[in-house]
Amino acid sequence: MNKVILMGRLTREPEIRYSQGESSSAVARYTLAVDRRFRRQGDEQTADFIGCVSFGKTAEFIEKYLHQGTKVVVCGRIQTGSYTNKDGQRVYTTDVVAEEVEFAESKAASAEHSGGGYQSVSRPEPSQAVGDGFMNIPDGIDEELPFN
Repeated sequence: MNKVILMGRLTREPEIRYSQGESSSAVARYTLAVDRRFRRQGDEQTADFIGCVSFGKTAEFIEKYLHQGTKVVVCGRIQTGSYTNKDGQRVYTTDVVAEEVEFAESKAASAEHSGGGYQSVSRPEPSQAVGDGFMNIPDGIDEELPFN
């Protein structure tokens, strides 16, 4: 089984390209800074920087909504490969192919972390809210609710 789940922040703006041909498809490359659970004594690095790639609709989602500093959860698989660079040397690669990408924090929290890059929008209060933020449901309508 080859399954990876990561939660981290984008280290820079995602790099988006489109494949050529009749059915062009989006390809997004980005790096996640994933905090380490424990830090070894004397080790200054507290995060791992993991290269990720997404394709198709997932890449289009990334292009539209994700920016440097955004905290996300990605699910996917590890993929290894190799190529020969222009100097004739063999280069080995390891990427996470992220098939699912979700936000890991609210837009307001993300704005706080990224230095206010987003405008925070406050939600309107429910018209009949009680002190705990839940709407007041009148007594005697239990039979009208779709669940019990």
